[in-house]
Amino acid sequence: MEYPLIQSLKEMSTRDMVVALIDVLIVAFLIYRILMLVRGTRGWRILLGVLVFTVALVVSDTLHLTTLHWILEKATLLGPVALVILFLPELRQALEGLTRFGFLADAVKDVGHEQNLDRASVEEIVGAVAEMSKDKVGAIIVIETGSHLDEVAATGVTLNAKITTSLLGSIFFGQNPLHDGAVIIRGDHVFAAACRLPLSENQRIDRRMHMRHRAAVGVTESNDVISIVVSEERGTISVAQEGRITPMATTTDLREFLIKNTVEQVEPDEPPKKRRRDRSKKEEESV
Repeated sequence: MEYPLIQSLKEMSTRDMVVALIDVLIVAFLIYRILMLVRGTRGWRILLGVLVFTVALVVSDTLHLTTLHWILEKATLLGPVALVILFLPELRQALEGLTRFGFLADAVKDVGHEQNLDRASVEEIVGAVAEMSKDKVGAIIVIETGSHLDEVAATGVTLNAKITTSLLGSIFFGQNPLHDGAVIIRGDHVFAAACRLPLSENQRIDRRMHMRHRAAVGVTESNDVISIVVSEERGTISVAQEGRITPMATTTDLREFLIKNTVEQVEPDEPPKKRRRDRSKKEEESV
């Protein structure tokens, strides 16, 4: 006796089996991405609550708990709307994450952000961070790489000044009214200062990291930006991107990270050695 599932598989053509396999893999991947997205956040607790609700619905029907089952069944009518509201931050992060793949990411970056950092600006930022780390001055510097933080900038003071080490250092100096907040970098300018950032609710963040680090991570969870955070207690330097925070052992690591992720990489037409060989060959031929 064959099971219906096995019999159905035998009746399927090779093409149908391939399509079914692709379908299953896509669904499995989506479920995996959803679980990874909410793991360690408040969304994980909401997902567990939905699981408990589903179990209660099935159990109440099995045990013929009519009143309880009727209440739970009516509640399911509002389930989709409630889930969208409860998972709104996670859904927004997931949808924005779709634009970080391949040519689509490049297209979005070209449309959303007209100007990248140059190496001179990177050196100014690294210089300021090095000084603040040495003096244990707390700071958050947010660099726009694909998103414009106009709403966040509106909570602070617009500066629109050229990036310099002295400017960044003076902003976060303790007696400056603008020091308590984040700096927004747009292109090669300090766009705004004293900006308030959303705090991350990710439970996987090290408990030793306080509000400044949670703010640095929070702004990267729903925006295509990079945050640099300097600890006021330890003077350590960390970088946050796409909801993850990474310690930087040295300012050299920070410089390499910024050059890789914010400076437009222009490939030369041909290697310098090859150009020198071609030039020498032409000189020999002319002689």
